[in-house]
Amino acid sequence: MVCHGGVNRTSTAYLASYVLSLLGNSVAGVALPLIVLQTTGSALAAGTVAIASALPAAVAGLFMGVVIDRINRRTASVLTELISAASIAALPLLDSAVGLSLSWFVLSAVVGSFGDVPGLTAREAMLPGIARIGGTPVERLLGLREALGAVVLLVGPGAAGTMIAFFDGSEILWITAALSATSALITLLIPRTAGAVGKQPTGVRLRDGFRTLARSPFLLTTTALSGALVLVLGGFQGLVLPVHFTLIDRPELLGLVLSALAVGLLAGGGLYAVAGTRGPRRAWFVAGLLTTVAGFAAMSSLAAPWLVLASAAVVGLGNGLFGSLLGVLMVERIPDAMRGRIMSTQNTIVTLAPALGFGVTALVIDSAGAREAAIGLAAVWVVAGVFALWAPPLRNLTATEARNQAAPVELPVSA
Repeated sequence: MVCHGGVNRTSTAYLASYVLSLLGNSVAGVALPLIVLQTTGSALAAGTVAIASALPAAVAGLFMGVVIDRINRRTASVLTELISAASIAALPLLDSAVGLSLSWFVLSAVVGSFGDVPGLTAREAMLPGIARIGGTPVERLLGLREALGAVVLLVGPGAAGTMIAFFDGSEILWITAALSATSALITLLIPRTAGAVGKQPTGVRLRDGFRTLARSPFLLTTTALSGALVLVLGGFQGLVLPVHFTLIDRPELLGLVLSALAVGLLAGGGLYAVAGTRGPRRAWFVAGLLTTVAGFAAMSSLAAPWLVLASAAVVGLGNGLFGSLLGVLMVERIPDAMRGRIMSTQNTIVTLAPALGFGVTALVIDSAGAREAAIGLAAVWVVAGVFALWAPPLRNLTATEARNQAAPVELPVSA
């Protein structure tokens, strides 16, 4: 049954599986470091596990793009969710059998990395098929996904905190694994045709993803813009704001900033889901981009807690608007046969960008201070925003232009 313009069973299954997967990751992101800390008694061990999962996740995401372009995307999504579930479920089993140590946590993180970024890529690559079969406009589907992601961002940390209060570590791990496993089961409700891979004109090779990305001014520009956004946002969330709130003896405000950001994302994504098909796309893009520029500029002042919280909400609002639009443009401009490799390359860049932001921000804070680092991060986004507003590939965002700018599929075979 197709409900044109609405959200039918296929779209509902897609969104439900996305929410459960994201919720599992959100709970794990809060609970797992605490479980590692409780088990090992070492903060360094918790940091080691985080590092052990970051780099393999990026590498796995890059190489799994080839697999995602070889097999049905629904199958790839199910497999990656099951890998995530198994990597978490193995921990309580090992705990009861031989006891947990740092090495087991690291091994679990490495195995789980083959489910994180690849799973995100498989789900994104499947979205055009979901929209086609479900009869839901891509704008509405992406707006709803952004809004639901914001809801998870709001409730996920709170849910993890509640679990920590009422359950022991093993029980939390089982619940987290169950969320990923349930996501996989719900994904099976999506018709297999939604994940069908287009015909491959030159075979499936990893280097084709790099080549296609490098040859498309639009993809290069939007990938750079996304990387700059997560770099700046990561620098604020990961270092500037924690240091600032610690210095003013208000560390509890850090969680409220995350909530304010989520509220803004919910509003922006919801607005785009309702009205994204109306009005010129360029207007949506400019409005969203300028809103984030204003939000980061105000946040960089670190003038008062209420201003920082309000700025976070403004950043979330703008990101919800133009982030949803960028998702639509990606769907239109990336050939289906190349979607796994190109999106995996983009997701790898976006995964690694926050680490660069952390490193540079830490150096600035250490040498100059948190306020100077905040101003520097805001300046990076202002430059990125000005570049995006004037960049030729982002001037014409119509669907007709999408067909003209679509990344080439026919690639020369090198000797």
